[in-house]
Amino acid sequence: MKLNLLCLFYLLLLSCKKNDANTDVNLLHDGDIIFQTSLSAQSKAIQLATHSKYSHCGIIYKEGNDFFVFEAIQPVKKTSLNAWIDHGKDGHYAVRRLKNADKVLTPEALSKMKTAAAAMNGKSYDLYFGWSNERIYCSELVWKICKEGTGLEIGHLQKLQDFDLTNPVVQSKLKERYGNNIPINEKVISPAELYNSELLYTVINK
Repeated sequence: MKLNLLCLFYLLLLSCKKNDANTDVNLLHDGDIIFQTSLSAQSKAIQLATHSKYSHCGIIYKEGNDFFVFEAIQPVKKTSLNAWIDHGKDGHYAVRRLKNADKVLTPEALSKMKTAAAAMNGKSYDLYFGWSNERIYCSELVWKICKEGTGLEIGHLQKLQDFDLTNPVVQSKLKERYGNNIPINEKVISPAELYNSELLYTVINK
């Protein structure tokens, strides 16, 4: 009898966890943008330079009943949603969506976005944050895919010199990457600039 009660409690616990997960999944749409604090070696420098807790992002895609995140790591690839969330600090993530997504993210626009993503799939991660399509970094990937599919520019393009480069952690990372030839005029887009775009609103912050 005692064993049966324990089994029942365990099944109820699993059911609650499943329902919690489903609640979040039911809020997601194709084309949502998801953000997290990465655990990568460069994450702290990105946070300090952009004054944001978010240092990594990707685009959510639904395939069948499953959700994935298309992201620029090494290499650019599709990652299951749960695995992507687990890779971030403390499992925290935020999802943002275009304010007029029901009108902008049409089947045609989403198809264009996925075509653009397929063209970048497998490319190397860009450690130097260049703007060419030869190598891609996370926020560049998201910006270019959204631009290709919808024509919208989510977040304002900046230059490296626009960021706060004064912190020793940031300076050390710049020295490591560029030596004495820091490309301060290089065109860039940061996760923070995407996140703060007035075109988006928050769907989940967990």
